[in-house]
Amino acid sequence: RDVPVRTSLGAMAITYFMVMLLAGANDVIADKFDISLNANYHQFDTVNTALVSRLGTAAVHTVMDNANHDRVGLPSSFTVPGLQTGFRFDDGDNTDCANYPQGITTSRDAVGTANSGNYDGHQLVLVSWYTNDSCGGTGERSRITLVDWDATYPNKYRKVLLVQPTGTATTPDFKDIPIHAGGVSWYGDYLYVADTGHGMRVFDMRKILKTNTGGTADQIGRQSDTVYYAHNYAYVLPQIGTITSNTTSGTSLAWSTISLDRVSASIVMTEYTCQSGCTAYPNRAPRAIRFPFTSGVFAATTTASQALQLPWYNLNGVASHNNRWWFNSSGQKKLYYWTPAAGATTYSWVGSGESISYWEDTTNPDLLWTLQEGVGNRNVFAVTQSSYDG
Repeated sequence: RDVPVRTSLGAMAITYFMVMLLAGANDVIADKFDISLNANYHQFDTVNTALVSRLGTAAVHTVMDNANHDRVGLPSSFTVPGLQTGFRFDDGDNTDCANYPQGITTSRDAVGTANSGNYDGHQLVLVSWYTNDSCGGTGERSRITLVDWDATYPNKYRKVLLVQPTGTATTPDFKDIPIHAGGVSWYGDYLYVADTGHGMRVFDMRKILKTNTGGTADQIGRQSDTVYYAHNYAYVLPQIGTITSNTTSGTSLAWSTISLDRVSASIVMTEYTCQSGCTAYPNRAPRAIRFPFTSGVFAATTTASQALQLPWYNLNGVASHNNRWWFNSSGQKKLYYWTPAAGATTYSWVGSGESISYWEDTTNPDLLWTLQEGVGNRNVFAVTQSSYDG
């Protein structure tokens, strides 16, 4: 599932040209788009500085030392070609009809293969979630889950609430972020979370805040100078900035999902659209866009370096590595693989499939990590990428 685009984006772009790569009816076609990003990593500096002063920060290793949920193994009945490993969340999270996992990234995205893919001493799988106010209700907040994925540590995970800073330097505060969180990418210390109609929200993994776990489940933010609640969460991750997208093509981007490509130091995104008949989603061909980093971050203005118009629909996942692309369609239960030279290959895939993350490994096969959002069927799993490379 995804959410409709409700916001019209401003037009501010630098024109670039792509040539048609393939013309077959079932192939990806690269076209001309005028698309750029505007980045602000310091949007909330004043309030965040005050929040850190009052609450203090918890390093990732501290959060994981206090992990309070047990992940469990994949069910024996689950199978997919190339399956290597995976897990499920505990029973409470697996069957929770008000919370849905969406995006996936790992510490291998953050640091690459250095130090066996460990960030702050832990090899991690990170999953983004959105929360409804009730089962089948309206979205009201979002969070991430940090899952230990290293034999040195227990099979634990911890939930961290995503929040937006509010207030002032003298009375700093924060509030919920009610977005779909359909995709997530971790690069260096920065975490990027897709915000469907706008672009991405940026977070700093070095600035996880400690909060009070008292109060009631509906309380959020500042209660006094010394007490801050977060729906009983012990940790919150405050937004530090915003990445907004702009286009002069007349059709705003729908940021359904994102993924990191470490090889080209870029984030790729794609759109969830319908071929026809949808009222909540765009009825048009989707696009996949690549945005390059500059020295580990996005420049104040970044022009897209690659734009693809796709022949597939209901796309929930995208990944790219060495000029190879994968697209997951939950609605079609297909995984599409494409390169400019070889064209497209279609594979049968799981239902309720969501985002994809490429796991590069120097000693073992490279993997594609992904997950399913369906209630009672939330498998988080990795397959060998070579099983889906055409």
